[in-house]
Amino acid sequence: MIQAGVVAVQGDVSEHAAGIRRAGESHNVSVEIVEIRQSGVVPDCDVLLLPGGESTAISRLLDREGIDTEIQSHVEAGKPVLATCAGLIVAARDAKDDRVDTLDIIDVTVDRNAFGRQIDSFEAPLNIEGLDEPFPAVFIRAPVVDAVGEDTTVLARWDNHPVAVQDGSVIATAFHPELTPDSRIHDLAFFANKNSKINQATSPD
Repeated sequence: MIQAGVVAVQGDVSEHAAGIRRAGESHNVSVEIVEIRQSGVVPDCDVLLLPGGESTAISRLLDREGIDTEIQSHVEAGKPVLATCAGLIVAARDAKDDRVDTLDIIDVTVDRNAFGRQIDSFEAPLNIEGLDEPFPAVFIRAPVVDAVGEDTTVLARWDNHPVAVQDGSVIATAFHPELTPDSRIHDLAFFANKNSKINQATSPD
């Protein structure tokens, strides 16, 4: 069994929980979900999810509750994180917005809401490195990665913009993988990530 912590300030908490449970089932791994709203929970988690929502509100709570430093320690220990949409903004090195106190756990710079307003939301089939078939990505007021560090890998692009990236044990997407029954992104982040200690522990010898 692994314990998955979902930052439960905003966003699709139950949908992300369902996604990682499905991914775990495909590897015969049981997943216990815990919701994170205060400090002291992250250290017991094997994997973390940073869902979407409003990035300024999320970063404010993480800082106020002391969760931010716990997440950084989680990553330093080689444990995986999946950050989606606003989670990508919060996880980034630079959000180009002083209202967002980023975690700097993935070496990218992002533009918030670069794909437009809520009415500009769309779905697109994405070719993602590590997946055999296109993924049905759902973009909702999505950010865009506009600069990528040397050690960060671009996993997918849309309209020539990076929309899925990886830096060590952290994978981040501009889209919402939890809004589809397809759990391959959760699998990629937590069970197929060769840089993750969780993958090393759950892989067969």
